[in-house]
Amino acid sequence: MVININARKRLVFVFFLLAAGLTTVILRLAWLQFVRGAELQEKALNNRLNVMPVAAQRGVIYDRNRHELAISIASDYIGAFPQEIKDSGRAEEIAATIGSILDIPAKDVLEKITRNTGFEFIERQVEFEKAQKIKNLKLPGIEVVPENRRYYPNGPLAAQVLGFAGVDNQGLEGIEAMYDKQLSGEPGKIVIEFDALGHEIPRATHRYIPPQNGNSIVLTIDQTIQYIAERELEKIVNSPTDPLKANIIIMDSKTGEILAMASRPAFDPNNFGKYPSSVWGNPLVRDVYEPGSCFKIITTAAALEEGIVSPNDSFYCPGYIKVGPDTINCWVSPMSHGSETFAEAVKNSCNPVFAKVALKLEEEKPGKFYDYIKAFGFGHPTGIDLTGEGTGLLIPEQQLKPINIATIGIGQGIAVTPLQLVTAVSAVANGGRLMRPHLVKEVLDEDGNVIKKIKPTEIRQVISPATAQKVAELLENVVSKGTGRNAYIPGYRVGGKTGTAQKAGPGGYMDGKYVASFVGFAPVNNPRIVCLVTIDEPKGYPYYGGTLAAPVFKRVVSDVLHYLKVPVQYDENKKDEQPPKPVTVPEVVGRELSSAKAEIEKLGLKVRFEGQGDKVIAQIPKSGAVVPAGTKIILYLQSNPNKPRVPDVSGLRVTEAAQVLEAYGLTLEPQGTGQAAEQNPVPGTIVSPGNKVRIKFYETAREVLGP
Repeated sequence: MVININARKRLVFVFFLLAAGLTTVILRLAWLQFVRGAELQEKALNNRLNVMPVAAQRGVIYDRNRHELAISIASDYIGAFPQEIKDSGRAEEIAATIGSILDIPAKDVLEKITRNTGFEFIERQVEFEKAQKIKNLKLPGIEVVPENRRYYPNGPLAAQVLGFAGVDNQGLEGIEAMYDKQLSGEPGKIVIEFDALGHEIPRATHRYIPPQNGNSIVLTIDQTIQYIAERELEKIVNSPTDPLKANIIIMDSKTGEILAMASRPAFDPNNFGKYPSSVWGNPLVRDVYEPGSCFKIITTAAALEEGIVSPNDSFYCPGYIKVGPDTINCWVSPMSHGSETFAEAVKNSCNPVFAKVALKLEEEKPGKFYDYIKAFGFGHPTGIDLTGEGTGLLIPEQQLKPINIATIGIGQGIAVTPLQLVTAVSAVANGGRLMRPHLVKEVLDEDGNVIKKIKPTEIRQVISPATAQKVAELLENVVSKGTGRNAYIPGYRVGGKTGTAQKAGPGGYMDGKYVASFVGFAPVNNPRIVCLVTIDEPKGYPYYGGTLAAPVFKRVVSDVLHYLKVPVQYDENKKDEQPPKPVTVPEVVGRELSSAKAEIEKLGLKVRFEGQGDKVIAQIPKSGAVVPAGTKIILYLQSNPNKPRVPDVSGLRVTEAAQVLEAYGLTLEPQGTGQAAEQNPVPGTIVSPGNKVRIKFYETAREVLGP
């Protein structure tokens, strides 16, 4: 009885054990069938399917006139199914055959086609003839599949704007990278079904899923204007000047559209791998430099807008200015500009005057100068639609000292990108309205329909239209009469500013290394374009912006204005058909001021006054001198002979300075030869009759930093 009970217990235990096992199996089958069934079915299918990618055709990049700058051309790639090749027993033969056609070592091909993978690329973007030769051989496990290769019809033209795309249809630099999503489209694929041993199943799944081609981009760049800019860069880099770098950027001031953006050295995006990566980026957007005197445009605009200065305000340039323990020299130092109005200081690019103006603006309206600098767009990105934009460098406002304000006022101690500077100057040309610079005008679908239009964007009104007009007129004077004369274009009103900045390096400024630049716009009364030229580390002398960059600006802007069919504003040939006859300077010493002035102006000469009073006591040039019409005659005045004021004799020769001082009852104590530069006491000082005035004279041949 006990045995039967134990046997039954064992049977029941075994029964429950089998039931539990069966239940577990049923639950597991149910889980696999109903819960994970779809997932496992898809994995099983994927194990039998091999996918060959088919790249989408990348969209075209056009210039503003729909000229092709970047296109996709047909090519092929060679792909391999390693298992099928292994099964054929011809792996080494196939490797040798393909290697000889593609000029690839056979061992490299063999290594790829015998890997334990479902699919391998052997070579991408293969030439048509080579691809067809391989296709005609019908080698087992080898497929020839169409794809696209990026091609740039104009080679290096606008290379640093366009950038380039890699073999996988991805944008890597420039517009290609910035608009990669729009340009690249959606890739397609070819799906082939294989059995468990890796053999293609005849009449099995063999699907082609076509790619969706990318959209096209229309740039604001004008191919012809871009060519003009690059032509001039080629001339300058192949000249004895032989600079380290050179750049030109041209912008439509009214819209912020970039019409040209050119740099040297450049590269050919069709073979970008053959060039150092350092030249791939766009220096006009990424690199920073001290703008030098070009930045005086910003100082001028801020000071005029705040009423700190007016064009006719009088200043005196002794050739330097002391700011605390530091000294800022004028570019004509050891000479000086002497007495001048602010308008003349702009024309002369006078450092001491601009330093004074910047300091006065900060003193009377603390923080305002930096407010304008930031409002013009310095210190932060412009927002251009291009990769890698720099921000520039500003000294933190809380760390500013008087010397910083003074040096920033003349364009030193601040670093900007060329794009920031041309955008800021465009605001002056555009009535004070700062526009966001942009490079893309439209986005097109595959059929050429416009699906997105990029409209000009106004960021802010920086200065009033009235102030902008005043600044433009001052800049026109720079080109017609001042340091920017080499940028003068016959028939057009042109405004602009020169710049020569010593390059900063570790531990301070580097000797003999400069950036020469010129920025300007035309026509002044209705600007169509703004252009900036920078020449980095030119060799030899002179290295001034007015000497090197201004002539390049002239040639570029002249050709662009004619290309844009901007009408000439006057006939240069009729402007001065007959040169004015020379004039003999009359004797006006001892005469009343009004009478002397009338006499001089009647002869077609100009007048400049020094001192105070109603009676002329000396004149330069002396009577009887024959000078060209329009020459400026300096009339020296004195109100009280018992309390003479030291006159300004800067620029005069020793004998002329002695004559003038003698007329004031003063004595000359000369040092050196050449032209008068430094005076002690300084001009305007009231002294006693017979007082000695020490004057240092310098020869003008001495090398000095230009504007």
